Formats: sequence, C-alpha cells, structure tokens
Amino acid sequence: MNKPMPLPADVRLMNMATALLVTVFVLLALGSGAWWLIRHPSFALQTITVQGEVSRNNAFAFRTNVLPKLEGNFFTIDLAKTRQAFEAVPWVRVAVVHREFPNRLRAVLLEHRPMALWGDEDAGTLINEQGQVFEASLDDADAERLPRMRGPEAESHTVAGMYLALSPRFQAMDMQIEILELTPRGSWRVQTQHGAQIELGRGGSAEILQRLDVFLTTLKQVTARYGRGSSALASADLRHKDGYALRLHGVSTVDADNKKKP
Repeated sequence: MNKPMPLPADVRLMNMATALLVTVFVLLALGSGAWWLIRHPSFALQTITVQGEVSRNNAFAFRTNVLPKLEGNFFTIDLAKTRQAFEAVPWVRVAVVHREFPNRLRAVLLEHRPMALWGDEDAGTLINEQGQVFEASLDDADAERLPRMRGPEAESHTVAGMYLALSPRFQAMDMQIEILELTPRGSWRVQTQHGAQIELGRGGSAEILQRLDVFLTTLKQVTARYGRGSSALASADLRHKDGYALRLHGVSTVDADNKKKP
C-alpha cells in the first residue's frame, strides 16, 4: 500500500492563503449584501401606530415631539431612544415600542393619571397615582378638582401614600383634604376644603392615623357640644403628647370676665 506523499510547505501555505481569501471574500459579500438590504428603501419607516391611552394627546403632538427625534429605518432605528422620545411627550408615562416588518413601528402608551397638584401654585407640576411627579398643563376646571401636595420631590411616593391613608378618614367626617404637606422638618400638615389647618406632627402612616383617629372621634363630641359641624373647625394641633389643641369658628376660649378687663 502506497503512503500519500506530504505536500510541500509552500503548497500548504498557498492552500491556506487561498482558503482564507475565499472566506474573507464570502464574508465581505455577505456583509455588503446585508448592508444593501437594510438600507433598501423598502425598509424605510412608513407608518407609526400609536395605541393605548392617548386621550390627552393627538397625532399633531406626536408628530411634533417624536418624529424629529427618530433616526434610521426598520433595522437600524434605536428602540430605546424611540421609547424615550415618546415618554418625553407630556402626559405619557410609559411607552413600549415594537417593530412590525417590513417598515412599521407600533407604540403602546400609558398616560399619567393625575392624583394631585404638586408644589407651589406656579410650579406647573402634578403627581400621578404611582407617586411620580411630572410636568403637564391642566385645564382650570380639572385643576380645581384636584388637591395639592407639597414636600421634597424625593418623598413624593411617601406623600402620595399618606394621602391615600388619610383621605378616607376625612371623607368619613364630611371633610376633604385641600392641601397635604410634608414639611422640610418631616412634619405633616393638612388643610381642609373649609380652610382648617391641622398639624399632624411627625411619624409614619400608622402613628399619624392613630393620632388622627383619636382626634376625629372626639371632634364630633366637641362640635356637637357647641351645636356645630365639622366645617366649624378652624385649626387643630395634634402634636401634643397627651391630647390636642383646637379652635372652632365662632367659639371663643376666652371667658367673659377676661374679656371685660382693660
């Protein structure tokens, strides 16, 4: 049996070089074909479909705010940047963007649902049901129906949670929270729709609710003694250790003898 003769070294090198060149050629050809394919006009974006919650925006708003920020075609567009462009539109809270072959995009949106006005009256900011602060314009009629919350923006979730805990208690007493504030010193303060100022003091929701429940329960007895309802409340301070101080409209805490003294 004859043994095959080994190829000379120069022939082996030549075969390796040829195989390498063929591989490079094939890869370049595939790359050029792919580049031509993804740049083909057929894949230029033709349609963007917007679905979901879009009651506070319209097609003009999306054309103005989103289209100028889009770059690329079906294959090359950056979906993350596209999502950010949609979420930069006022009232859009979350956007999910999908490609639809061969030249379409579909965006599904969730809008902010305002829970309250946030900050000072000229701030132009709101807080949504998730406790997120956002900027958006609101009709005067809608703004009048919303309460106002104040506090450090980093504590917006805490303020929203406290409002949800307190609101049912006040509603049960036929009172509505007009303003809820978390002061820089960490103390809670409420103003009702009748203008009553209530200092709740410091603490978490459990501590504040316990303090408030005691106050609201005895408030009925106090107002009934003077033939008044909850709307007679002018102010209350719940920061005292063993009780609270309050003031009622039309009820003086100064006795008649002291009034007569010069």
